[in-house]
Amino acid sequence: MRSEKEMMELILSVARKDERIRAVYMNGSRTNPNVKKDIFQDYDIVYVVKENRPFYEDERWIDRFGERLYMQCPEKMDKDRGQAVDLDQCFGWLMQFQDGNRLDLHVVPVEKANVMEDKLCVILLDKDHILPSIQPPTDEDYWIRKPSEPEFLACANEFWWCLNNVAKGLWREEIPYVHAMYTEGSHAQLLKMLNWKVGYENGFCLSTGKASKYLKDYLPENLWGRFLKTYITGDIPQIWDAMFIMCDLFQETATELGGRLGYAYNIQEAEASYQYVKHVRTLPKDAKGVF
Repeated sequence: MRSEKEMMELILSVARKDERIRAVYMNGSRTNPNVKKDIFQDYDIVYVVKENRPFYEDERWIDRFGERLYMQCPEKMDKDRGQAVDLDQCFGWLMQFQDGNRLDLHVVPVEKANVMEDKLCVILLDKDHILPSIQPPTDEDYWIRKPSEPEFLACANEFWWCLNNVAKGLWREEIPYVHAMYTEGSHAQLLKMLNWKVGYENGFCLSTGKASKYLKDYLPENLWGRFLKTYITGDIPQIWDAMFIMCDLFQETATELGGRLGYAYNIQEAEASYQYVKHVRTLPKDAKGVF
């Protein structure tokens, strides 16, 4: 596997030798001072170019980065599916190499280069001094934001409301539907509430990363263990058990956080929903009515 030094030298060497490329900048986890380095970090690179078209019309130039296992071109895929995508504004190649490295490379024309939109940007090369001076990278754009009271209440309402769909899906044994309602509905709200808890306890000055991948680092071990038990399989009894663990964890977290923030958590709504889904679990398959 090529080292970080070798990859960076290659990325910059290609840019220096190609007069069509006028600047290079990087963002993502490799520029984030709060992210621990590991072997799976990809290289998020943007080449600022005179014109995009020559790069995507003849893609042989990307072969110089190494032997690829496979790749994806998101903008091209979107355009091929009929979406309104302007390839001359941005075009990317997400490349997984045979040696284990991954390069997410995009080209943008000079007039579209914007290093100010992401505070994790680091300028690596600027042949013509076209890019503005920027501050050292910080992940503050991704910090957990303190919720307003309406946001907090909407999260709680969505959590308890979506359980209705999960419960009826379980009674009907409609597992794909259950997974969608559980994961995209209630569980997503639990994740949001736990992030707010972590944010509050750290002054809302941190990020738990994409998809909350660093959440484990900020939760007590016992709480993290309970959270892991809220993930579901395709087994109906296991899903019921996980859902009740999720309900207890959400109730505790929302009650605690609501008190800390001075927000009025609707405990009556929560209890009504919880009792309803407990009742649905006891319903026989030949039930003629819910009650």
